[in-house]
Amino acid sequence: MHVEPVAPVFHRCVAAGRRLADTWAGSPRAVDVLTALGCLGLMALDLPGLAAADNSLSGAAAAAALALGCATLLVRRRLPWLSYLTALLFIGWLHELTLIQFALYSVGRFRGRLAGILATLGYLAFALVMFWVPGWPEPAGQRLSGFLGIVVPIGALASAVGIAAYRHDLVRELAARRAESAVFQAVQQERTSVARDVHDFVGRELTLLTVRSEVLSVRARETAHAKDFEELADTARRAHLVLNEIIVQRGERASTPGVDGLAALAQESGRAGSPVRLSMDEGVHGLSPLRQAAVYRVVQECLTNAAKHAHGETIDVSIAVDGPRLRIAVSNALPARTPGRAPVSAGSGTASMSERVRSLGGTLTATRTDAAYEVVATLPRG
Repeated sequence: MHVEPVAPVFHRCVAAGRRLADTWAGSPRAVDVLTALGCLGLMALDLPGLAAADNSLSGAAAAAALALGCATLLVRRRLPWLSYLTALLFIGWLHELTLIQFALYSVGRFRGRLAGILATLGYLAFALVMFWVPGWPEPAGQRLSGFLGIVVPIGALASAVGIAAYRHDLVRELAARRAESAVFQAVQQERTSVARDVHDFVGRELTLLTVRSEVLSVRARETAHAKDFEELADTARRAHLVLNEIIVQRGERASTPGVDGLAALAQESGRAGSPVRLSMDEGVHGLSPLRQAAVYRVVQECLTNAAKHAHGETIDVSIAVDGPRLRIAVSNALPARTPGRAPVSAGSGTASMSERVRSLGGTLTATRTDAAYEVVATLPRG
């Protein structure tokens, strides 16, 4: 019978435990559990005082009551008012002010500014009434000073922190939505650009086909093939009309350059401080106009990214035809020091570049190491 060594089993268990810990530690449920345990730990410090101040509870009964109160924090995201009402009960029954801090924070964090303010005002009014009720442990002379020195700061601070966290969450969510919208818009613009390129290149070929068919139909007017050439010309005209209806031109724009424009693009990058080493196979010039436009857009976006994040570094651009595939590789070294101010970037250029490549049946990968950044795009040659 084969017995697996203990060491590998132990290492696998440790690795599985770490993965589980990493997954669980970042979850909202873990934060809620830790919050409840932290609140319980703080209130446990008051157990001797609670038992002395409230004769209706023994130490064990007080611990159970506090544990049940802290358990309401486990649902503070969905039911923050439950923790709030429980905390008010603790104030009036056990003279305990710890849970209300967590409850006010939770109301402000997960229900917003208005709810946080209303909860704080309700807490202050309730606490003020309780401080003047006979039977509280503080002497009558200390009730007002205790209220002003302890109760008011506790409520205001906890609620303010919760509201600030709520606003921070809103700002972060808004930033995420803006970034997502920018990527979506960039993808849509790239799709429109591809569609316009299709219209330009395919429309030009259809026009030539129409003209050539009409010329042949005139030459073959007295032959049996005249009708065939006329039908071919009509078909080309209808195809061109359908293409115009599907792809609607919006505004004027310059046509996308092909690979002949890469030299000027490299010179422009060099003048801006990022020299370019351009290597291109001769067979690239024989690519279709759509492929050439895709090559130009990919190189253009890569040079822009390199100028933003690795200004001054040499950029290597390689465009090679490998059998039925076209390979575009753009790489540059990364600066040893991170720039003090982050470059302005919408983060949508890579998405539009990837959309352009994917629309032509290709793939695009971006790889970053400690020393270099490389973008590789592959496209079908035909």
